[in-house]
Amino acid sequence: MLDLTYEMPKPKTIAGAKHDWELVIGMEVHAQVSSNAKLFSGASTQFGAEPNSNVAFVDAAMPGMLPVINEYCVEQAVRTGLGLKADINLKSAFDRKNYFYPDLPQGYQISQLYHPIVGEGEVLVEMGDGTARMVRIERIHMEQDAGKSIHDMDPHMSFVDLNRTGVCLMEIVSRPDIRGPEEAAAYIAKLRQIMRYLGTCDGNMQNGNLRADVNVSICLPGAYEKYQETQDFSHLGTRCEIKNMNSMRFIQQAIEVEARRQIAIVEAGGKVDQETRLYDPDKGETRSMRSKEEAHDYRYFPDPDLLPLEIEQAWVDDIAAKLPELPDEKKARFIREFGLTDYDASVLTAEVEAADYFEQVVEEVGSFDTKSLKDIPAVPQKSAANWVVNVLFAALKKDDLDISQSRISPKQLASQLKLEWSGDISGKIAKDLFEIVWTEGGDPAQIVEERGMKQVTDTGAIEAALDEIIAANPAQVEKAKVNPKLAGWFVGQVMKATGGKANPKAVNQLVSAKLGQ
Repeated sequence: MLDLTYEMPKPKTIAGAKHDWELVIGMEVHAQVSSNAKLFSGASTQFGAEPNSNVAFVDAAMPGMLPVINEYCVEQAVRTGLGLKADINLKSAFDRKNYFYPDLPQGYQISQLYHPIVGEGEVLVEMGDGTARMVRIERIHMEQDAGKSIHDMDPHMSFVDLNRTGVCLMEIVSRPDIRGPEEAAAYIAKLRQIMRYLGTCDGNMQNGNLRADVNVSICLPGAYEKYQETQDFSHLGTRCEIKNMNSMRFIQQAIEVEARRQIAIVEAGGKVDQETRLYDPDKGETRSMRSKEEAHDYRYFPDPDLLPLEIEQAWVDDIAAKLPELPDEKKARFIREFGLTDYDASVLTAEVEAADYFEQVVEEVGSFDTKSLKDIPAVPQKSAANWVVNVLFAALKKDDLDISQSRISPKQLASQLKLEWSGDISGKIAKDLFEIVWTEGGDPAQIVEERGMKQVTDTGAIEAALDEIIAANPAQVEKAKVNPKLAGWFVGQVMKATGGKANPKAVNQLVSAKLGQ
């Protein structure tokens, strides 16, 4: 059972010339469904294909072509809804949203306005400072994407690529529960994390597979609480929508810029117009794109080519039974079962691939014969987590790799841990061994054997090295007897003399005995 007790973060406050102002943010996130085929055709969804090569007749709006729904896309939407703890509507319907763009051949978009497939849900957004915000999901509906207009290939003409046309999108609409730029970015990150765990969206923002429309408004302190009590939007300011954001950094910048623009207008006695705007990161400003349309402006009506969508509860239950362990549950389990810190558990579960890697290491560690290991930690999984978080992730970052490209497998890392815990190598040698395996590959145990990297545990050999150092440094001996903290110098010298192979515990014990400490 998850512990959902948390303290909510304070809302972002911006000081105006006359008042302090708070931010209110709602988001419409467009997530491309992970599917090989489009929502209403069998055309491929492959990214990067030659322009207009993934286009079926129905995508190009050829006369007489009728849409046929892709059941797998429906399943992915249901899976996403279940992952967001949302209501699944057993009956939903598709509508036509009428507007014209050159890259929308039909002259309308098939969407869901009145009867979406997923109803109300929620997402817990942790801020990393011990606070968290529960963001309510209003709905998730399916719709087809438009194509892409390209304006920079010719000075006199624009080109249209219809490859994306008809690709299935899930539009995830939140309530205006987000109170600052950092929260907005954290909310997007959490949605992305959940959908990647579910396998319903790859979350690739660079390719446009995850993008957001950000609704921003301002209000005076106390007004938001009145809205929460009454659900009356009149307590909040007029919202403006910032369209098609596909960068966490730019989302945060755009919210700040737009909020300050609205504050300046209101404090000057003006009125904020509800409109759709674009963010220009080069100029650090938002600019008007068009006046904000309402539903009636799009002349929605039920799509006559598609029957209402009816699904069975048993089908939904079967999908729910096969859901993977989601990030919040996995993080709680890592803390509970493995004794990990909140930070380490958060880092390890941030990406599903990282969590899988760590669990494979833990599985390998669990297969060790602990009776043969001398220095096995009380909580071996915690030690394994330290290696993954602090050493492996640092190496990945240095070489600009993700976890799927790791040059050390879970089995290799676990083998190295076994060598350290058995006393065959020291902690320092373990780091050297990691570097060797990272750059050259190979079996850690074989490398240790072939390169003579085993730890020196023979106290006689260690004592001989220490005696030579003591004999050569009588002045340092006298200083260490007066100031016991200087004994560490002798430890370092022994380690240096043995190439770092001496057992640190044995060295410390011998140094203390020799110096009479």
